[in-house]
Amino acid sequence: METAQISHLLVEKMQSIVGSPYVFADQENLYAYSHDETEDLSFLPDVVVKPAIPLEVSRIMQFCNEHKIPVTARGAGTGLSGAALPVHKGILLSMERFNKIIHIDEINHQATVEPGVITQVLQEAAMEKGLFYPVDPGSRGSCSLGGNLAQSSGGPRAVKYGTTRENVLNLEVVLPTGEIIWTGANVLKYSTGYNLTQLMVGSEGTLGIITKAVFKLRPYPTHKLVMLVPFASAEQACEAVNAIFMAGISPSCLEFMERDAIEWAVRYTGSTIEIPANVQAHLLIEVDGNEMDLLYKDAERIYEVLSRYEVGEVLLGESSQQQEELWALRRKVPYAVRHTSVYKEEDTVVPRGHLPQLLKGVKEIGRKYNFTSVCYGHAGDGNLHVNIIKGDMSEEEWNRKLPEGIREIFSLCVRLGGTISGEHGIGYVQKPYIGIALPDINLALMRGIKQVFDPNGILNPGKIF
Repeated sequence: METAQISHLLVEKMQSIVGSPYVFADQENLYAYSHDETEDLSFLPDVVVKPAIPLEVSRIMQFCNEHKIPVTARGAGTGLSGAALPVHKGILLSMERFNKIIHIDEINHQATVEPGVITQVLQEAAMEKGLFYPVDPGSRGSCSLGGNLAQSSGGPRAVKYGTTRENVLNLEVVLPTGEIIWTGANVLKYSTGYNLTQLMVGSEGTLGIITKAVFKLRPYPTHKLVMLVPFASAEQACEAVNAIFMAGISPSCLEFMERDAIEWAVRYTGSTIEIPANVQAHLLIEVDGNEMDLLYKDAERIYEVLSRYEVGEVLLGESSQQQEELWALRRKVPYAVRHTSVYKEEDTVVPRGHLPQLLKGVKEIGRKYNFTSVCYGHAGDGNLHVNIIKGDMSEEEWNRKLPEGIREIFSLCVRLGGTISGEHGIGYVQKPYIGIALPDINLALMRGIKQVFDPNGILNPGKIF
């Protein structure tokens, strides 16, 4: 049978399940769903399908499993590892119509939501009820909760409140064979067999399709203080991170930005903040809680720690407007980097006490392979985003030297007790490097789990392994 005929039959079958308005096979739509925020990669699916209820997903999965048709689930298209790219064609399953907040349980501090809900939408809905969903990725205004679950996304507040993994209680999942299951229970403790909820989080759409999630909420912290601290040395800024925790302080956020990162963000946003010539890095520190007096005491203790280092004038954001201005710089750094140069971002993570060694090593590797890097990230949990800048490198150098340099950076992370991704996932682009972080026995166990869930290998093929 001809490929065109197969595609036509596939489209007709999908239309019978979800309705003609929600099935797309034209080139414009295929291209729109062929890429996300991962570099310039693009893989056209055979058809884009937009289901709206779990039963539709179940019927799609039953058909595709029977006919061994690849299915790649996609959220909002903000991924950075290529995990939602349909590299083996087949069906691109867009979950954007799963966009309802089903229930916010104010008594038990829980939210039941669909995976297409934008993260910030849940945050704001919870806040209206005096509750707090703390997971706060940089793309919170555009990324979906399903994508956050697939990658176990983190963000600045993970240092105090955990990543998506620590804030989900239960999931409704459609398996590749079409069965619909709940993975656990809506409880804070769970000791009833294997924890399938945690197995599903971070599995990048390779084990099942999430159709509902129950998230843990908490009371909204009513006050916060934000400090922007300039350092004469980037390594000293990294050293100060662990010193703050060693002093018994638990910031809600502790972010690191190299000079280039904040300079580019200042230009990109048009900020009036001036950066003295001797400043090489900044820490953005936030403390939150319900007693302002206690927050000021935390700030004083942080000042005491900072006095051991060569720091400049500290900017203290007390009002909401001041805090937003400081946070805008940090949140816009990734966009400023994309706007300024061709780049490749790596999502490294080490125990936070080893951040100085990681930063120093990244710079040494850059000199060895003739590339520069702009580093920033969630220093409080050791998660450093390394943006490798093409700059004056030739295309030949970029293609030949870059993979070698990345391999050395990842090897350094592992030697320091870390790993190759803290929150972006493995997906498609980090797949060649996973053996640096995981031995063969671990990968064999993961492949075995994949085989149990997805014996025909139809779910998001070509990712992770």
